Amino acid sequence: MKEEDHNPRLNKVTWLAGFAILFVIFLEILLNLTPPISRDALIHHLAVPKLWLKHGGFYETPWADYSYYPMNINLLYLICLYFKSDVAPKFIHLTFGLGTGWLIYDYLKQKFDRNWGLLGMLVFISTPIVIWLSTSAYIDLGMTFFTTVSILAFVRWRDSEYKQLKWLVISSFCMGIAIGSKYNALIAWLIVNLLVMFAYVRSTHRQLGAFKYGLIFFIITAAVALPWYLKNYLLTGNPFYPLFASFFKLLPHKTMGEIVYQQAAEQTRRLSFFQLREIAYGETFWETLLIPLRMFFQGDDNSYRYFQGVLNPVLIVFAPFILLDRRYVQDKFIFVIFTVFFIVVSYFTTLQQVRYILPTLPFLTILAVMGLKGLVDRLKSETLFSTLKFHNNVKLCLRIVLLGMVVILLSMNLLYLKNRLNIIKPLSYVMGRETRDVFLRRHLLHYGAVNFINAHLPDDAVIYLFFLGRRGYYLERSYKNEPSFGMDTIRKMVNRSAGEEEFREYIRSTGVTHILMRTDLVDNYLKNNFSQEEIKRFMSLAKKTWKLIYEYNRHAVWDIQDRR
Repeated sequence: MKEEDHNPRLNKVTWLAGFAILFVIFLEILLNLTPPISRDALIHHLAVPKLWLKHGGFYETPWADYSYYPMNINLLYLICLYFKSDVAPKFIHLTFGLGTGWLIYDYLKQKFDRNWGLLGMLVFISTPIVIWLSTSAYIDLGMTFFTTVSILAFVRWRDSEYKQLKWLVISSFCMGIAIGSKYNALIAWLIVNLLVMFAYVRSTHRQLGAFKYGLIFFIITAAVALPWYLKNYLLTGNPFYPLFASFFKLLPHKTMGEIVYQQAAEQTRRLSFFQLREIAYGETFWETLLIPLRMFFQGDDNSYRYFQGVLNPVLIVFAPFILLDRRYVQDKFIFVIFTVFFIVVSYFTTLQQVRYILPTLPFLTILAVMGLKGLVDRLKSETLFSTLKFHNNVKLCLRIVLLGMVVILLSMNLLYLKNRLNIIKPLSYVMGRETRDVFLRRHLLHYGAVNFINAHLPDDAVIYLFFLGRRGYYLERSYKNEPSFGMDTIRKMVNRSAGEEEFREYIRSTGVTHILMRTDLVDNYLKNNFSQEEIKRFMSLAKKTWKLIYEYNRHAVWDIQDRR
């Protein structure tokens, strides 16, 4: 029998940690019972599957660049929408988050004991960005689950002294699912593929074997994800569309040397990332350089400046203390290498958002718990402070301080969850005191206009969305948008307003019957980019050829009269 099975103090910790985990899960379930309102769910993760169902199968939408992203996880959401449930996708995403937490628990339990495993699971599932994602119909937690399985399966293959090939197959298969779910996983694929070869050659000194297993990992991963990338290649000539668009556009017309030179020249003409942060936010070079660390201390769900998400310092405060324990050095090495390289590559290749480093959080959690365990063990050491007269009291004080730090840091997570409950206010809807329409009107400024369109416009109406952030999920009519949120189209309209017939011809060429716009943002865009004369000319033609049929809450619907 293990010590944890009959030690009352350990059992109390087990119950406390287990209760905290169940409490977090209960509140997340409560939040997930409400209709989806998260941005990318309404733009992409639910909107594209809904379009596919509406058209009876795969339906290409060239106006929506995000529809070309790999969609393994989104296929699960398509099944939910087929059965008329847009709440179920949030529960699927929550399940991926809990599954990742269980992987952390299982790993730490095997290395230490049940309570350290529970602590790891609690730290992960209560991290603010994980709470946010667990209550949204996104795909990041699904990708993170499969990258985590991939890395832990690779560790199992290494622990078997490279004899149990099934673990390498599982690792590569799961990585294939991950890169078939989100482009971000391509970074993880690169790193893990290199780690497979590095670990093998370091252990066996057989370079040919390392190449063989690295090739196996590469081929299986690529084969699993191939359908999405092949689809993009056949449709656009670019398997990674819309990424690397300029590169693949040049490919048929120039030599590789010319392409590389032109791409490098374009990059040098652009403002650097550091310059952009300085212009936009007044940040210094060092503030920008330290973003990977700042993400753990600064964060805001609704601020691009502060990384569109919230982490917790607990993930890195204790990680350095893994050096106190010499056990599991190889595992720690893999986790650290993966984490550092993933964050560095993401820093230079993606937007600086917390979601984009999510695959590192399970391993940061494991490293943090390992570091904390190392500290606790060191404080229990008989030799620590043994030369001091009151060394036992000193160690007790330090243990109390350490416990206090952990409690305070984890309390920040619970405070975040409380604030999210205050923002969403799910009880009124869940208890039946609030209808679905009322709930959506409370959270989505554009929902009133969308409801008007669904109720009053003909079935064959086609809506162009301006400055709605491309949120089209709740529309029951066909719609179009663009990556610039309508700015490019408005600019073309203004430029063609010099002549009435030219203006009318351009409007007809869009193939839309109505326009839905957020009026204050359109007004600001016009004022900031065009002269008074241009605006007056454009507005005069718009009023002449469009009819305003709805306006409320800074949103307006226009009927395009000239549709010949």
